[in-house]
Amino acid sequence: MIKARKNYESEVLENVPRNINDSEILHLLYTTDINWKYVDVIKTFTHFNDDVLSDWLNISVKTFREYKKPKSVFKENVKEQVLLLLSLIKHGTNIFGSVREFNNWLNTENFYFDSKSPALFMNTITGIKFIDDRLTAMEYGDNV
Repeated sequence: MIKARKNYESEVLENVPRNINDSEILHLLYTTDINWKYVDVIKTFTHFNDDVLSDWLNISVKTFREYKKPKSVFKENVKEQVLLLLSLIKHGTNIFGSVREFNNWLNTENFYFDSKSPALFMNTITGIKFIDDRLTAMEYGDNV
């Protein structure tokens, strides 16, 4: 079971772009079955609970938990948000060297986020893209 889980985690992360790229995200939206496995990878890597993740996806906790059912079909906006979050996590992990360090940064107040933690901005596409832009700036030497 653990080996199977590692395989689908690797498969999911391999398919998601390292940086948010609109054309790649659109391609994945229309060619890939975005399902609970993708959300489960987010849960595994971020260790955030259902309340936080449902907030990021702008759905109720009840709906979030309904998505765990095998035949559940995600709405398009939820699929997009899931892909963007995964891409952001992949990018952040690459910048910080580990999921743990990236999570620490996400939960620390930051000047560029109006002295709030970047995680508070993950419930909108614009917020996710802004965080990704900050990561890219950091990648090229801008302040944290």
